[in-house]
Amino acid sequence: MITYITDCHDGNARARLSTRIGALFGQAPTIVAADGPDPESFAALTLLDCLISLELLGEEGHPTITLLNIAPRDGVWPNGVPFCFFSYGKHLVVSTFNARVLSLVRRELGVEKVHVTDIREAVTAAGFDPAGVEKIAGTQFRSLWYLPLLAKWVADGRIVPATETAVPELVRTEPVVAHVDNFGNCKLDRDLGLIPGTTLSVAQRNDDGSTTLVDVTCYPHLTAVPRNTPGIVPGSSGTGFTELVIRGGSAAAAFGLRPGDPVLEPVDAQVA
Repeated sequence: MITYITDCHDGNARARLSTRIGALFGQAPTIVAADGPDPESFAALTLLDCLISLELLGEEGHPTITLLNIAPRDGVWPNGVPFCFFSYGKHLVVSTFNARVLSLVRRELGVEKVHVTDIREAVTAAGFDPAGVEKIAGTQFRSLWYLPLLAKWVADGRIVPATETAVPELVRTEPVVAHVDNFGNCKLDRDLGLIPGTTLSVAQRNDDGSTTLVDVTCYPHLTAVPRNTPGIVPGSSGTGFTELVIRGGSAAAAFGLRPGDPVLEPVDAQVA
């Protein structure tokens, strides 16, 4: 089973990715689009959920491979962030070395270190000629040319030059919306540990740009929330991450929330 989470997901990109991975592994991947206003928060939560979904199978199950590509060209790295890999049990994850993308598996699953690769070094060690090395290392579409190769090499047990590197720890800030699902439920990036019956003041963004704090009651589960009423419940993501919902409606639309938005007050995450 191969899952590929990527912010490069148009039809043309999907076709190329599926064909290349199919040729390498003998099976096409499930490509998951990391879209919306904050693809990093979506990717972080989705990666965590993919790994948590492998627990409690009731049997040994098959090893899986999860690939993840969110590589902003922020000027810190010559051609975007490098790629890394780590194992979660017998399951392989190959990803861009992106602190936000890896933040939830670090915090929730204890993945504190990963193996970071240098593309030129890894491709040279694999035996490619100089022209091939230059094409793979210099391309804008490294998620097509390099990432599938790295996954195949590691999955096959080949030795890949890499440096064990600590995943930067993000300083905890106010909770933010990690993902808005198809029902309009706002999945937060953590479990707030709220007790049913208590309330939380949630920021509602108004059309005129102002913000109104709305007291929302916490409930033990979704069916306990009165219809057409906002509520806060343990959600389906993470290890019971908190979710802002409106039973029978869209919490995202009612509160004007999008992925990346804080639910209390805007605070930028900082790297420790």
